Amino acid sequence: MKNVKFDWNDILIVPNETSEIRSIKEIDIDRLPLFVAPMDTVVNKENAKLFYDKGFEVCLPRHIKSIEDLDFCFFSYGLEGIKKKLEISLEPFDDKKVLIDIANGNMEELLIITEKFKKMYPDKILMVGNVANPMTYVKLSQAGADIVRCGVGGGSACLTTQQTGIGYPMASLISECREMKIKYNLNSKIVSDGGFREYSEIIKSLALGSDGVMLGGILNKCLESCSPNFQKIYDDSYKEIHVDIALSNYQSKIPVYKYYRGMSTKEVQKDWGKESLQTSEGITKYNMVDYTLDGWVENFIDYLKTNMSYCGKRTTEEFIGKVEYVFITQNAFNRYNK
Repeated sequence: MKNVKFDWNDILIVPNETSEIRSIKEIDIDRLPLFVAPMDTVVNKENAKLFYDKGFEVCLPRHIKSIEDLDFCFFSYGLEGIKKKLEISLEPFDDKKVLIDIANGNMEELLIITEKFKKMYPDKILMVGNVANPMTYVKLSQAGADIVRCGVGGGSACLTTQQTGIGYPMASLISECREMKIKYNLNSKIVSDGGFREYSEIIKSLALGSDGVMLGGILNKCLESCSPNFQKIYDDSYKEIHVDIALSNYQSKIPVYKYYRGMSTKEVQKDWGKESLQTSEGITKYNMVDYTLDGWVENFIDYLKTNMSYCGKRTTEEFIGKVEYVFITQNAFNRYNK
């Protein structure tokens, strides 16, 4: 029988026996260990700098092409797109940060392209993925990838695992990738991607060894995400009508909603001009706006610093992958899950 794997709700981080840290003010977090997912209902060229200025690494959706003013972003390519770029040697490849954005990152072709890309452009930062096998992380790292996205099927708008049965519980995946990183002395950063709902899940992911966490749905719920804001009203026949509102007219007491969609939905495929549509592995839905970006970031930093103070860690470098955790029962989870 295979070893049982675990997820975020199956563990808790254990405080140090003693900690010299008296206040979270003693803890230093330079930039957030967070990435904006390349989703077109989260980020676009208009709000990308807003995320970056708050400390995020920003990954733009595939349809946004190279823009000089956004050279701090990762520009995204599919397999065919990146192959075409590599073949046109006379065309300058100006992107400093590149994301090969595919769902099935264990394809051998991705390994070949990763190795070719880094030989041609050793100074560019290359992120690849997604993967759901610790040994695939090893192979992509050895091929030269600077960052590997880890996680398949767990996103709030993704149906891959639900419909196909493919996947790997995220906490185990991150923990085991970290073990492989140490065992093989690898340099590739581990970025966990998909399905994060609570601050604590993000913090646990960092504690178990992810160098960064990629967020989509959580950021869609920010007032400043690129999906239009709207309010629901009802006409005389009680039919629901969506009325767009400007950011400047936002009032926190009135419910505001955002449209959110997975990037493998047929709707996205149509928008990208595909004539032959694949079976959708994503969903579309509406999220209620729960917070401003400033408010969410402030809370995250405070919660992360609090955890680090319990663990006696003053920097994220000291914290990531270097804490103790324990497994808990469902009853233990229910005790604190308010």
